[in-house]
Parts: sequence; structure tokens; C-alpha cells
Amino acid sequence: MRLGILGGTFNPLHLGHLICAQEAHLQLQLDRVILIPAAQSPHKPFDEDDPGARHRLALCRLAVAGDRRFEVSSIEVERPGPSYTVDTLRGLHSLQADSELYLIVGGDVAAGLPTWREPEQVLSLAQLAVAKRRGTPRTSIEEALGSLSGGERTAFFEMPTIEISSTDVRRRVQSREPIRYLVPDAVAEYIDEHRLYGGPTE
Repeated sequence: MRLGILGGTFNPLHLGHLICAQEAHLQLQLDRVILIPAAQSPHKPFDEDDPGARHRLALCRLAVAGDRRFEVSSIEVERPGPSYTVDTLRGLHSLQADSELYLIVGGDVAAGLPTWREPEQVLSLAQLAVAKRRGTPRTSIEEALGSLSGGERTAFFEMPTIEISSTDVRRRVQSREPIRYLVPDAVAEYIDEHRLYGGPTE
């Protein structure tokens, strides 16, 4: 089985994340894409208005409910300490020993992979799948990965330009601006119901 792995803080998950997952699933012919919200990101500090890993996990589950292409894993939420990708991939390999893993990342993240914990081990556990977007040239990515064993196996897929960010979604909630069409309806309703990010969405 070919499994895509899409990790992130998902604070909150928005349609850009889901489009990325969908394009990776389609273009790389994956059987399924697993969304994995981080409990404690080692690379990106959480914002003061982070509602907590359990809420972000719930948002991910609501966003993909009923779509057989996607599933959500709580592997990082349940593991104490920083959410290092290499540890997550090891855990997934123990659960999915016969599966081929594809780690889905954006170009900016791929270019920074050499700074990760055990980057070559990451590339031995999963093939890197990079979403081609504006901002980080492919040559910069290939140069960054060229020194790493396994970097040559990197696959690239096309990603439409989606100008949505979690930061902007949070700002809109705080400003009492609508977030419909930026996040799935179920996500907007959960944010409203639980008063996440500073208040109601309408």
C-alpha cells in the first residue's frame, strides 16, 4: 500500500491542506493520505492562541470525515515530547510494515530538511513528496537534498496556488470575519461551538 503522510500543526486545518493532500493522492497514485497533527512542533513554535492538540486533532477528523482517501492519526498527539518526524515514521513503519510511505511537504520545508533530526533516516523511511509552489525554486530544493542519502528519490507534484493560511484564518476569527470557504464547514462549526481562536466565526 502506498501511504502519504501529511503532518503539520493544523492550527487550524484549512482547504489548502486538503487540496495538497488531494493532489498528492492523485498525482502520486497513493492509496491513502494520513493527516498527522503535531503535539509539539520542534521547528515551529505554537501561537499563544493554540487551542491544544486534542482540539486540532478533532478539527482534522471532522475535515476528512466520510472521505475514504484520507484518515487522521493521533500518533504524535499520544507521544510525549517534541513531534519529530523520524520518530513518527518509525512508529508508522511498525504499524504498516508492508506499506510504502511518502512524506508530503511544501518546497520551503523540503529545503530545510537537512536541519531536521536524523534527516537521512527520514529519507530512508519515506520517499519525500514535494508540492511545487511559488516561493522556493526546485533547484534550491534539489541542492539542499543533494547532500543527503535518499534525497535523489524525491518526487515532485503540482500544487495549485492557494492563498490561505492558518494565521489568516485565526485572524479572521478574532476579527469576527467569516471563514466559510476557507475551511470545511464542519471545522468552522467546531471553531464556533468551542469558541476557539477568540470567538464566534460570524
